[in-house]
Amino acid sequence: MTRVRWVLLVLLGVLVVALGGAYLYARPLLLTGTGYAAHNACAVQLVAGRDAAAPARDLPPNPLVPYLRTSVDAEEGTVTSSVLGLLARQTAYHAEGLGCTLADARPELTAPDPVEAGEGEWPAGEDVGPPPADVDVDALTAAVDAAFAEGHPSGLEVGTRAVVVVHEGRIVAERYAAGFDASTRQLGWSMSKSVTGMALGRLVADGVIDVDDAGLLEAWDDERADITVEDLLRMSSGLSWDEAYDLGTEITRMLYLEDDMGAFAADQPLAHDPGTFQSYSSGTTNILCDVMQQRSGMGTEMLHELVFEPLGMASAIIEPDADGGLVCASYVWATPRDWARFGLWALQGGEWDGEQLVDETWVGDTTSLVDVETEELGHAAHWWVNETAQGSLRFPEMPADAFWASGHDGQRVVVVPSADLVVVRQGFTPGLPGEELGIDVLVRDVIAALGA
Repeated sequence: MTRVRWVLLVLLGVLVVALGGAYLYARPLLLTGTGYAAHNACAVQLVAGRDAAAPARDLPPNPLVPYLRTSVDAEEGTVTSSVLGLLARQTAYHAEGLGCTLADARPELTAPDPVEAGEGEWPAGEDVGPPPADVDVDALTAAVDAAFAEGHPSGLEVGTRAVVVVHEGRIVAERYAAGFDASTRQLGWSMSKSVTGMALGRLVADGVIDVDDAGLLEAWDDERADITVEDLLRMSSGLSWDEAYDLGTEITRMLYLEDDMGAFAADQPLAHDPGTFQSYSSGTTNILCDVMQQRSGMGTEMLHELVFEPLGMASAIIEPDADGGLVCASYVWATPRDWARFGLWALQGGEWDGEQLVDETWVGDTTSLVDVETEELGHAAHWWVNETAQGSLRFPEMPADAFWASGHDGQRVVVVPSADLVVVRQGFTPGLPGEELGIDVLVRDVIAALGA
């Protein structure tokens, strides 16, 4: 072999090693992207029942997107995504009643019994009549229509997909974007946290858990043993966390790379003393959910039994991770009408159909701020509130007593006790800050139209 051939072979070997090393370095980032794509396509098509082109419309802007290759096998209930069909392959497995789960092999999990749909007028059933005669229908319709209008000054798409307005316990207005209707499940993202907080209220009322409980996990045999349920509920556990939805952060690694999401979050070190600093963390909610499952002895059926069944949320599901832990921070799917049922439950102080399901003080306590150093203006205890600790309003267009569940990409359930009102807004709005979604204007105009 000539000297030139040897040199070429050496260079080729160096190139192969370099490319292999580069791939190994980038693989976790690539797996995050393919994991998002696989789970998104699985849920959008097999959970929400949308068309085959829908998953691509629900991918956020990212340089990796053009290189993703995703295939859906609806019969087998599997969706696989990879880079260029070759690298960083991830598979999501669909199961009826459980939604979609990323895993190396199909998880052996038991689905909860489905919630039976009620009959009659909403909220017991799905019959929705005309609004009361004293409602200014034209003004109410205009307010709702404005929430769907495009042309934001930033040039970003507003992407509203559903608005449901509940006043005095009745649906008085609703509208859906093309391709969506009252039966289309939509992902709540972090609105799931508020569902979790209310489910915790049920366990507290039943004496299963106390908010002052500490020593929550066996693995916390250090200073983390001081973390209480209240600390988790108020996002003041002190655990280190990065909530930015970027490739390689703790939140994206947890959602798309970890089989046991709660354990991954619980393994993070302390960055602050427990109870002294509030920092928003999806990992915290998944830890809380793990504690709730352990203390209650419930599995995948927990939220069904504590929330969905008593409220008649027949469309609602929550997706588990590969280890069977519920992804309580992010993965509740429900129709907008069922999200409105959840908001109505909170509006009624945790009472439903004549039964007080949580302590009478629970909603008030969890929508009240405490004196703690925070980087999360207006976060109470798995709810967001309008009036800050300083007395200012985050959204001056809305009443001071407004509180809400808030989710990624513009999901909201806004509760306004003084107006006897719940407003649900769902959509796909990546990149547009929550302050610019116009939900405060929607709530203001709805209140004006209702004379509430």
